[in-house]
Formats: sequence, C-alpha cells, structure tokens
Amino acid sequence: MIECDEREFWVMGLGANVERGAIICSYLAEGGHRCRTAKLPELGTCTPRAILLDISPYSDDGWGMLLEIKKNPQTRDIPVLPVYLSEAGQVGVVFPVAGFFTLPIENAYVNKKLTNLGLTDESEDYDLQVMLVTRRGEEPLQKVLEKTGFEIVNAYTGKEAIAVGTTVHPYMVFSSLMLPDMASFELLERLRLYPQTRNIPFFVLLKDTMEEGEKQAMSRAIDHLVRKNWLTRAEFLAFFKKSA
Repeated sequence: MIECDEREFWVMGLGANVERGAIICSYLAEGGHRCRTAKLPELGTCTPRAILLDISPYSDDGWGMLLEIKKNPQTRDIPVLPVYLSEAGQVGVVFPVAGFFTLPIENAYVNKKLTNLGLTDESEDYDLQVMLVTRRGEEPLQKVLEKTGFEIVNAYTGKEAIAVGTTVHPYMVFSSLMLPDMASFELLERLRLYPQTRNIPFFVLLKDTMEEGEKQAMSRAIDHLVRKNWLTRAEFLAFFKKSA
C-alpha cells in the first residue's frame, strides 16, 4: 500500500501508461516538490496537495476524471492544474485555471470558494467587474456574483470576450468549458497574451456530464494549442511557481 502524503503532487489521467508521468515528476522533484502518479480511486484514501491532470488526446479519460473530481464534495476543493503531456510524457502546455465550478451552480459553495481565495475582500469597496463568457449568460451565477457586490459583464463567444476583456479589464473571468468559437483554455491562452488580462483569475464552468464526442472535441482543441515546443525543466518550474 502506498503511504499517504498530503504534501505530494499527483499526476493523473495516465491510465496504464504511468511512465508518461516520469518527466513532469522529475521536473517537480528538481524544484523540491514530491510527486507521483495516481489513479482516481486513491482519492478516497488520501488528499494530495494538488493534481496535475493530463487532458491531452493521450490521456486516459482526463476529462471524465475532471468531472468526477469537481462533482464530488469530498474532492472538489483539491486544486487541479490541467496539463498537456505528449505520448512520451513531454510537457506541452500548463493551463493556470484558478478553479472549476460544476453546473448548476451551488450559491453557498461559490461564495465560500471565492472568499477562501481572497477574491471577495474588495467587492464592497470598489466597483469590480466580473466577465461571464457563456452561451446563455448563466443567470443563477450572475445573481450570486451580483449579491457579492460584483458588476457583471457578459460575453457570448471567445472573440467577444477578448475584445471586452482587453477593454474593461475585468477582476475575474468565468467561462464555459466549450464556447461557440473556441475552448475555454484557448480563451485563457489568448487572454494571457495581453498584459492587462494576463493575471486575471480564470474559472471554468463544467456541465455535470460530457458525451464522448465532447471529450474528443476538447482534446482536439487542446492539441491545437500545443506547438510541439516542449517545456524544459526550467521553463516548467518558472511557470509552475506562478501557477501553483
């Protein structure tokens, strides 16, 4: 039996090909972190410091794991950092998502999560705008955020979100996982290109289920973002310190 260590980072989504986690774990070890590969059932006996979840086309149902982790009240507070690992395990992209929320929204949980992250401290003293990027506006979430003191700005496509975000400089962003014109992670990557939106907390909204075709579409969208210039250890650790 593997000893439980809550200081560890777990690499998940690898299935039987656990050797694909060797490179990213070696990078973390060089940075002074403990890391190992793990499978979903292990979350029932131990809570890691954070999960690095492979969502590449080579992943073993990384999207399904993400939904399971974030739907379960016992595991949804574990930080999940989505990563793209190549077939050989090279690190392609890390997506610094601030968090995930499953739909339908639980009002109390959203308030608790944002408070724990320190994102509600100034909402009553300043006119802070939150950008919602969804097909339909997600009125329940909008009401929760308005009650907390935020002003809501809506965008309905990724392109519109980039135009609005670089103009109004929102305090944080909530985006559906898949938008009409791009995946939420592509929107995140594009916003990170602009100094005024580079460090905005970015939350992803998940449906409670995903069809197999949707998972494949998301994996293809992620694959499109990878330029096959694999991150070196130094590049990953520099990025990881900013993202973790």
